Amino acid sequence: MPKSSADEKILSYNDVVLRQSDLTILNGPYYLNDRIIEFYFSYLSSSHPSEHILLVPPSITFWIMNCPDISSLNDFLQPLNLPSKQLIIFPVNNNDDVTAVEGGSHWSLLAFEKATNVFVHHDSYGGMNKNDAKRLYRTLVPYTGGSGSRYVECESSPQQVTGYDCGLYVLAIAKEICDWFDGNSTKNEDLWFAKVEERVTPERVSGLRVEILELITSLRGRK
Repeated sequence: MPKSSADEKILSYNDVVLRQSDLTILNGPYYLNDRIIEFYFSYLSSSHPSEHILLVPPSITFWIMNCPDISSLNDFLQPLNLPSKQLIIFPVNNNDDVTAVEGGSHWSLLAFEKATNVFVHHDSYGGMNKNDAKRLYRTLVPYTGGSGSRYVECESSPQQVTGYDCGLYVLAIAKEICDWFDGNSTKNEDLWFAKVEERVTPERVSGLRVEILELITSLRGRK
């Protein structure tokens, strides 16, 4: 049977394949799926080519959070070489059903900054994913190469004004954190908070849908 138009492959970028259904999500006021977040994280990785930065795909984060055999995590995480990274960014989803990989109803972001040995959670909907982020944090601490890591809930994190833009806030905040990391030779306790608070506004987040669509069009034109 021929593939439906929704399944039509639009772009293959690094290890991510985008389909027509993903463009439909970006064009409308819809909740972002795993593929769009993985694509933009892959793009940020290419834009910030540093061995010190790691943006973890949603599928990997999901498995870390929900791995049924915790003893197997070490082998699973070893290729990521987490202890060597200075900045690690994870997209957090509140889905805990391993049979529904694309489940869940909210995205947030957990970032680890090694110089200050802190995990920071950014949630655009009043801390809805706080418990999920803390569960991820507790799982990761033994694998990030440092003891005594702290968890911080960023109280100044920008808040969404719609019920469907949480994934866009994750992407916008991830971009600002990466820009902050590249632009600061001296890291301090203030981290990226002020930069995120200033630059991640509802207007900029809303415009990110168009920016990503234009980026996809541009990348397609290079093929």
